Amino acid sequence: MWWMMGENGGHYCSKKTDDICGDVCGQQDSGRVLSMSRIKCILRGVDLRTMLFLFILVPTCVYGIYLHGQKISYFLRPLWESPPKGFNEIPHYYNENVTMENLCKLHGWRIREFPRRVYDAVLFSNEMDILTLRWKELYPYITQFILLESNSTFTGTEKLLYFANHRDQFKFVEPRLTYGNIGGRFKKGENPFIEEAYQRVALDQLIKVAGISDDDLLIMSDVDEIPSKHTINLLRWCDDIPQVLHLRLRNYLYSFEFFVDDSSWRASVHRYKMGKTRYAHYRQSDDILAEAGWHCSFCFRRVSEFIFKMKAYSHFDRVRFKRYLDPERIQKVICKGADLFDMLPEEYTFKEIIGKMGPVPHSYSAVHLPSYLLENADEYKFLLPGHCLRESG
Repeated sequence: MWWMMGENGGHYCSKKTDDICGDVCGQQDSGRVLSMSRIKCILRGVDLRTMLFLFILVPTCVYGIYLHGQKISYFLRPLWESPPKGFNEIPHYYNENVTMENLCKLHGWRIREFPRRVYDAVLFSNEMDILTLRWKELYPYITQFILLESNSTFTGTEKLLYFANHRDQFKFVEPRLTYGNIGGRFKKGENPFIEEAYQRVALDQLIKVAGISDDDLLIMSDVDEIPSKHTINLLRWCDDIPQVLHLRLRNYLYSFEFFVDDSSWRASVHRYKMGKTRYAHYRQSDDILAEAGWHCSFCFRRVSEFIFKMKAYSHFDRVRFKRYLDPERIQKVICKGADLFDMLPEEYTFKEIIGKMGPVPHSYSAVHLPSYLLENADEYKFLLPGHCLRESG
């Protein structure tokens, strides 16, 4: 027998070994010793590389996912989401020396005996400078400007009625202005797109108050999605245009120094139908008119306005870390042409994602921009190439 009774009646182990995993002596004497022995046994069976993986690489990976999970999700988007159906692209013909009759004909449309009335309706937050550029650009051809603002952001935070407090700056549109404001619901934690939809329904009612009629043109776009004046003039003079026509806009970031692409499509023009036309900001048609204006996103004069929008608009969840709101960081990001939220491009193919990674290249062209911007370049130089520095307050 390999074991025998000890002097005091206990078990005596005659097996000589240094292997703690094989040491069964004294198991009945101490449960704690046994537990520690098992732990030591397990650790002795784990090599150094495995230890490094468990205690260094795994926590590092978890932290990396925490920091860059959104990037990973966006990069892998092509694996689970297909691109939307393409638009029916309508070529856009324009030259200031070509008659309107010929321009309509080039588009396959007939010229009207008299132009349609045009209504421009927007939800307003705090984009004072861009609103000025928009209304100055469109002023010659707009029958009624319609503006609705709320004392609530889309995220349910109270805000000032900026337009109401600065209405005297827009006296040039006052005879053609239908203005309204609406109280917010202030439901914290609610999906911000619900509040946005609530405000768009209210804007739909304000449009009717403005006196719109069947076959009038209604522009549906955000304040920073600016149709060019010659685009609107073309559509009001031509018959046979689509009932709903999206506008492809040149897409800029922070100013007209950073041209991103021409993929902005949400702006649209509608031949109004009483009881059927509803104000919306999503795809409503397959038809789109090429190069019809400009979309200047986050084109603010002051860093404080950047911070306000980052916290207030529907995609506020992109502010994942408090440091994103640091004024010095925001200023550096603007001048670099990088992304405020440190995100990857929202594209549907790996080729497009990789092609747009990194800062937006600087552009030195100021050709074919809103005329009021160039006529007042000293006042709006922050929107022109070479002037990326912003005011702080």
